[in-house]
Amino acid sequence: MALGSTMAPYELRFDAGRICLDLLATTHPEERLDAPEPLRAWIVRSGLVPAATPLAHVDSGWLVRFRELRAQIGQLVRSRPSADTRPYDLALARVNDLARAATPAPRAVRDEEGALVRQLDGAPGCGALLAVVARDVVELLTDPVARASLRECEGDNCPIVYLDSSRGRRRRWCSSEVCGNRERVARHRRRAALARA
Repeated sequence: MALGSTMAPYELRFDAGRICLDLLATTHPEERLDAPEPLRAWIVRSGLVPAATPLAHVDSGWLVRFRELRAQIGQLVRSRPSADTRPYDLALARVNDLARAATPAPRAVRDEEGALVRQLDGAPGCGALLAVVARDVVELLTDPVARASLRECEGDNCPIVYLDSSRGRRRRWCSSEVCGNRERVARHRRRAALARA
């Protein structure tokens, strides 16, 4: 399904280049993680767990914790420490604390056809999944090449942060199909209006 202003309530994006940035993108154009069901969908589609992992135990408490981590990620990737480093340092300390937890243990098991598939060794806990995302933040922040590739979309009112892995590092929009297309349409309309004038 194409992304745009008519996105379904549970339409989620996974085009930012890192799992932590995909979590950050769940706020735009409106709150995507507004109930346990979209959080369950995000957890599966982000690859944190294999598709068949039972997640019935995900509840509103998980929502609060994932949204808190999301806010901390935003603080860390959208700003640099300045004169008042306290908010940045608090966000960094919280991410480091979350990254310490044990992550879900994967194992290889045979499916009905005998092929090996990935499965988790038990139901994943909230802290374990947050640890995976927090470790991704730590890796992003400590990798100078990745950090230098961070970009914020140039689209009107689009706060999406993404990794620019394009050739020449000239990517301007979170998505060519969404913000890029809007910009091209607006540019065409401006030219047409000037031609008529």
